[in-house]
Amino acid sequence: MKRLSVLLTVLALIVASLASTGVSYSQDKPFEGVTINLLTFTGPQIAEPLQRHAPEFKELTGAEVNVITVPFADLYQTILTDQATGTNSYDAFVFAPQWMVDLVNYLEDLTPYVENDPAIQWDDIAPFFRNFSAMYQGRIYLIPLDGDFHMVYYRTDVLEEAGLQPPRTWDEYLEVAAAVHGKDMNGDGEGDYGSCISKARSAQAYWWITSIAGPYIQSLGTAQGVWFDTETMKPLIDNEGFIRALEIYKETSKYGPPDEATLDVGDTRSLFVGGRCALSLDWGDIGTLAIDPAISVVQDKVGAVITPGAKEVVDRATGKLVPCDETICPYAVDGINYAPFASYGGWSGGVSAGISQEKKDAAYAYFSYVSQPAQSNIDVTIGKTGFNPYRISQFENLEPWLQAGMSEQAARNYLGAIQDSLNSPNMILDLRIPQNQRYQQVVLDTVLSQFLAGEYTAEEAAKEISAQWEEITDELGREAQREAYLGTLGIQK
Repeated sequence: MKRLSVLLTVLALIVASLASTGVSYSQDKPFEGVTINLLTFTGPQIAEPLQRHAPEFKELTGAEVNVITVPFADLYQTILTDQATGTNSYDAFVFAPQWMVDLVNYLEDLTPYVENDPAIQWDDIAPFFRNFSAMYQGRIYLIPLDGDFHMVYYRTDVLEEAGLQPPRTWDEYLEVAAAVHGKDMNGDGEGDYGSCISKARSAQAYWWITSIAGPYIQSLGTAQGVWFDTETMKPLIDNEGFIRALEIYKETSKYGPPDEATLDVGDTRSLFVGGRCALSLDWGDIGTLAIDPAISVVQDKVGAVITPGAKEVVDRATGKLVPCDETICPYAVDGINYAPFASYGGWSGGVSAGISQEKKDAAYAYFSYVSQPAQSNIDVTIGKTGFNPYRISQFENLEPWLQAGMSEQAARNYLGAIQDSLNSPNMILDLRIPQNQRYQQVVLDTVLSQFLAGEYTAEEAAKEISAQWEEITDELGREAQREAYLGTLGIQK
């Protein structure tokens, strides 16, 4: 009864906030008869909490929320085609915030909704996610539902038994993986894997290479950028740092499952929580999946650290790797340059601008409801949601994590690794310029797959990615792309 009372109070706040739209609603099931078609990607993550909260929202508001999914590789184009053609088969979307630059003309400006909605507790959303995941040119177009940073996970028991420390550099990552590869890590009598990293094409694997290359390329802070030269827009790809990252990326396969090139991130997560991997590179999901006794055999055996760094960085004038010093690596720790990658930015919800005001209001109210602390502070502790912490309260209040089954030590370790990334002065921002999807999901993904298949050497792959990126930039307009790139680098945490 107490939770129902709280939810009704929150509902009243949401309905009151919608007064700014000029439509009057009843406090009792204000969206009775309204149906919202919400598009996202085929899960199991992300769709799960959206589907789970839909019946609750219908009970409170009367609105029917249909969650429709497509493969991740199709999500961007499905949204763009539906909205650009005016088909408007979908009323709302949960997608990558970096795509907002291409979709913003089709999205409802949610600024007045948020400004009049105390229930969403906007100031509780961490500043980075409020800025990068929600806003474009000073206006709010998306509601954050998730926070994303890459981390390295490790088996605390396996490394301790081997007398090893968690890797601080990518070279150490390879050393640790090699040292424990083939050991039985789950007690079934079979050898397991030193490293599990998703490498499937047309999935989400192409983001990993930036976490490996990042510390070799960006060392002077977030505003330096990792993607392009800020003067010429020449890609920062055909250089010794990115080539070294490609070599590391491929070498990790020596210590992984034999079918690693076909594994999506859900597959590697299952392997890790099933006890078969000593190391993995992932977003925040493994930390919460590991506490689920229904699928995990590694409870309280998982550690998390900021993604490894490098002791050398690229001299951008020559493209050569040079040793870190106080000048070129001012944020280095013990001589190691760390560059944690805010990959993807966190799943976020947007509303179509081409639908009726009643549908807009209902869709916004649903995203507000899902994002509010009462729902999200629990959702981020459940591994199957795919939602990771993004609110300040989710880092400060350990109670939901303890109730979810994490030990205090595990919770502090997991949240600490994310905060180390979030607070890093050398954090890497994901690419958010027009048609970033072509640069990353088309060109980068394809060439990486060909490189892993042996069609290119590391040097050839770097040249091929760079050449195709140059073609895209020239096609779209180099100066316009440069202006957009500089604008994204000006975003502050």
